Amino acid sequence: MNVQAFSTIRQAEASDARDLAKLIDIAGEGIPAWLWAQKCQAGQTPLEVGAERAQRAEGGFSYRNALVAEKNGEVLGMVLGYPIDAASTGDPSNFPAPIAPFVELEAQSVGTWYINALAVFAGNRESGIGSKLLNAVEVQAAAEGYPVMSIQVYAQNVGAHRLYQRLGYTIAARSEVRLHPCQPYYTGDVLLLLKRLAG
Repeated sequence: MNVQAFSTIRQAEASDARDLAKLIDIAGEGIPAWLWAQKCQAGQTPLEVGAERAQRAEGGFSYRNALVAEKNGEVLGMVLGYPIDAASTGDPSNFPAPIAPFVELEAQSVGTWYINALAVFAGNRESGIGSKLLNAVEVQAAAEGYPVMSIQVYAQNVGAHRLYQRLGYTIAARSEVRLHPCQPYYTGDVLLLLKRLAG
Protein backbone atom coordinates (compact mmCIF):
# COMPACT_ATOMS: atom_id res chain seq x y z
CA MET A 1 0.00 0.00 0.00
CA ASN A 2 1.09 3.57 -0.61
CA VAL A 3 2.21 5.04 2.73
CA GLN A 4 1.69 8.54 1.37
CA ALA A 5 -2.07 8.02 1.16
CA PHE A 6 -2.20 7.35 4.87
CA SER A 7 0.24 9.96 6.16
CA THR A 8 -0.54 13.47 7.32
CA ILE A 9 1.76 16.45 7.78
CA ARG A 10 1.66 18.38 11.05
CA GLN A 11 3.72 20.81 13.07
CA ALA A 12 6.22 18.97 15.27
CA GLU A 13 5.82 19.06 19.03
CA ALA A 14 8.36 18.87 21.86
CA SER A 15 7.25 15.27 22.46
CA ASP A 16 8.60 14.38 18.99
CA ALA A 17 12.16 15.30 20.04
CA ARG A 18 13.60 11.77 20.03
CA ASP A 19 12.28 11.03 16.55
CA LEU A 20 13.50 14.42 15.34
CA ALA A 21 17.00 13.67 16.67
CA LYS A 22 17.08 10.30 14.89
CA LEU A 23 15.88 11.87 11.65
CA ILE A 24 18.28 14.81 11.65
CA ASP A 25 21.14 12.37 12.19
CA ILE A 26 19.95 10.42 9.13
CA ALA A 27 19.74 13.66 7.12
CA GLY A 28 23.12 14.82 8.42
CA GLU A 29 24.86 11.60 7.37
CA GLY A 30 26.13 10.97 10.93
CA ILE A 31 27.55 14.43 11.62
CA PRO A 32 24.89 15.33 14.24
CA ALA A 33 25.63 12.22 16.35
CA TRP A 34 29.36 12.93 16.00
CA LEU A 35 28.83 16.47 17.34
CA TRP A 36 26.45 15.34 20.10
CA ALA A 37 28.93 12.69 21.27
CA GLN A 38 31.35 15.50 22.13
CA LYS A 39 28.73 17.10 24.41
CA CYS A 40 27.65 13.99 26.32
CA GLN A 41 27.69 14.11 30.10
CA ALA A 42 28.46 10.96 32.12
CA GLY A 43 26.05 8.18 31.17
CA GLN A 44 24.40 10.22 28.43
CA THR A 45 24.05 8.99 24.85
CA PRO A 46 24.47 11.16 21.74
CA LEU A 47 20.80 10.59 20.90
CA GLU A 48 19.78 11.95 24.32
CA VAL A 49 21.84 15.08 23.67
CA GLY A 50 20.17 15.47 20.29
CA ALA A 51 16.70 15.01 21.76
CA GLU A 52 17.41 17.67 24.39
CA ARG A 53 18.41 20.08 21.63
CA ALA A 54 15.28 19.28 19.61
CA GLN A 55 13.10 20.02 22.65
CA ARG A 56 14.36 23.60 22.88
CA ALA A 57 12.03 26.37 21.78
CA GLU A 58 14.87 28.35 20.23
CA GLY A 59 17.69 27.68 17.76
CA GLY A 60 17.66 26.22 14.28
CA PHE A 61 17.31 22.62 15.45
CA SER A 62 14.10 23.14 17.42
CA TYR A 63 10.84 21.24 17.15
CA ARG A 64 9.24 24.60 16.34
CA ASN A 65 11.02 24.60 12.96
CA ALA A 66 10.00 21.06 12.03
CA LEU A 67 7.07 19.50 10.21
CA VAL A 68 6.52 15.75 10.56
CA ALA A 69 4.78 13.13 8.45
CA GLU A 70 2.71 10.87 10.67
CA LYS A 71 0.65 7.72 10.27
CA ASN A 72 -1.48 6.34 13.11
CA GLY A 73 0.49 8.36 15.65
CA GLU A 74 3.88 7.17 14.34
CA VAL A 75 6.37 9.68 12.95
CA LEU A 76 7.53 8.57 9.50
CA GLY A 77 9.72 11.52 8.49
CA MET A 78 10.39 15.19 8.99
CA VAL A 79 11.56 18.39 7.33
CA LEU A 80 13.35 21.10 9.31
CA GLY A 81 13.30 24.56 7.78
CA TYR A 82 13.52 28.23 8.68
CA PRO A 83 14.51 31.57 7.12
CA ILE A 84 18.14 32.60 6.86
CA ASP A 85 18.14 36.36 7.28
CA ALA A 86 21.84 36.66 8.10
CA ALA A 87 24.83 34.37 7.62
CA SER A 88 26.64 32.86 10.60
CA THR A 89 29.38 35.17 11.75
CA GLY A 90 32.99 34.09 11.73
CA ASP A 91 35.38 32.22 9.53
CA PRO A 92 34.10 28.75 8.47
CA SER A 93 37.54 27.37 9.40
CA ASN A 94 36.73 28.19 13.05
CA PHE A 95 33.85 25.71 12.99
CA PRO A 96 34.25 21.92 13.29
CA ALA A 97 35.66 20.75 9.94
CA PRO A 98 32.66 18.54 8.97
CA ILE A 99 30.24 21.49 9.15
CA ALA A 100 32.54 24.15 7.69
CA PRO A 101 31.28 23.62 4.10
CA PHE A 102 27.69 24.13 5.26
CA VAL A 103 28.59 27.35 7.09
CA GLU A 104 30.44 28.54 3.99
CA LEU A 105 27.42 27.92 1.75
CA GLU A 106 25.01 29.44 4.26
CA ALA A 107 26.47 32.86 3.43
CA GLN A 108 25.03 32.39 -0.07
CA SER A 109 21.61 31.43 1.29
CA VAL A 110 20.72 34.71 3.01
CA GLY A 111 17.16 35.76 2.20
CA THR A 112 15.99 32.20 1.52
CA TRP A 113 13.91 29.69 3.43
CA TYR A 114 16.54 27.11 4.30
CA ILE A 115 15.76 23.40 4.50
CA ASN A 116 18.20 22.28 7.16
CA ALA A 117 17.15 18.62 7.03
CA LEU A 118 14.80 16.25 5.27
CA ALA A 119 14.65 12.59 6.27
CA VAL A 120 12.29 9.62 6.23
CA PHE A 121 12.75 6.49 8.32
CA ALA A 122 13.82 3.32 6.51
CA GLY A 123 10.81 1.28 5.46
CA ASN A 124 8.83 4.39 4.56
CA ARG A 125 11.03 5.69 1.76
CA GLU A 126 10.22 5.64 -1.96
CA SER A 127 6.58 6.36 -1.06
CA GLY A 128 6.33 10.10 -1.74
CA ILE A 129 6.68 11.23 1.86
CA GLY A 130 9.82 13.26 1.16
CA SER A 131 8.10 15.11 -1.69
CA LYS A 132 5.04 15.70 0.46
CA LEU A 133 7.18 17.20 3.24
CA LEU A 134 9.05 19.43 0.78
CA ASN A 135 5.78 20.67 -0.68
CA ALA A 136 4.48 21.48 2.80
CA VAL A 137 7.55 23.49 3.78
CA GLU A 138 7.45 25.37 0.46
CA VAL A 139 3.86 26.40 1.21
CA GLN A 140 5.00 27.53 4.66
CA ALA A 141 7.87 29.58 3.19
CA ALA A 142 5.63 31.24 0.61
CA ALA A 143 3.11 32.16 3.31
CA GLU A 144 5.92 33.84 5.25
CA GLY A 145 6.96 35.86 2.19
CA TYR A 146 10.11 33.93 1.19
CA PRO A 147 10.20 33.38 -2.60
CA VAL A 148 13.37 31.26 -2.69
CA MET A 149 14.11 27.90 -1.05
CA SER A 150 17.61 26.62 -0.31
CA ILE A 151 18.95 23.23 0.67
CA GLN A 152 22.39 21.64 0.94
CA VAL A 153 23.20 18.06 -0.01
CA TYR A 154 26.28 15.91 -0.49
CA ALA A 155 27.00 15.38 -4.17
CA GLN A 156 27.50 11.68 -3.35
CA ASN A 157 23.93 11.43 -2.03
CA VAL A 158 22.63 10.78 -5.53
CA GLY A 159 19.11 9.78 -4.48
CA ALA A 160 18.46 12.96 -2.50
CA HIS A 161 20.04 15.15 -5.19
CA ARG A 162 17.84 13.51 -7.83
CA LEU A 163 14.71 14.17 -5.72
CA TYR A 164 15.56 17.85 -5.31
CA GLN A 165 16.31 18.25 -9.01
CA ARG A 166 13.00 16.63 -9.92
CA LEU A 167 11.22 19.15 -7.69
CA GLY A 168 12.91 22.14 -9.31
CA TYR A 169 16.05 22.72 -7.22
CA THR A 170 19.21 23.65 -9.13
CA ILE A 171 22.88 23.87 -8.12
CA ALA A 172 23.93 27.38 -7.14
CA ALA A 173 27.29 26.73 -5.44
CA ARG A 174 29.47 24.00 -3.98
CA SER A 175 32.03 23.63 -1.19
CA GLU A 176 34.58 20.87 -0.65
CA VAL A 177 33.97 18.28 2.07
CA ARG A 178 36.38 18.50 5.01
CA LEU A 179 37.11 15.62 7.38
CA HIS A 180 33.69 13.98 7.38
CA PRO A 181 33.59 11.43 10.24
CA CYS A 182 31.53 8.84 8.33
CA GLN A 183 31.92 6.88 5.12
CA PRO A 184 31.45 7.37 2.19
CA TYR A 185 31.59 11.15 2.52
CA TYR A 186 35.33 11.62 3.09
CA THR A 187 35.70 13.43 -0.24
CA GLY A 188 33.56 15.29 -2.77
CA ASP A 189 31.44 18.41 -2.44
CA VAL A 190 28.50 19.79 -0.53
CA LEU A 191 26.06 21.35 -3.00
CA LEU A 192 23.87 24.39 -2.40
CA LEU A 193 20.59 24.05 -4.30
CA LEU A 194 18.07 26.85 -4.81
CA LYS A 195 14.46 26.92 -6.01
CA ARG A 196 12.37 29.99 -6.84
CA LEU A 197 8.76 29.48 -5.84
CA ALA A 198 5.98 30.24 -8.30
CA GLY A 199 4.07 33.49 -7.84
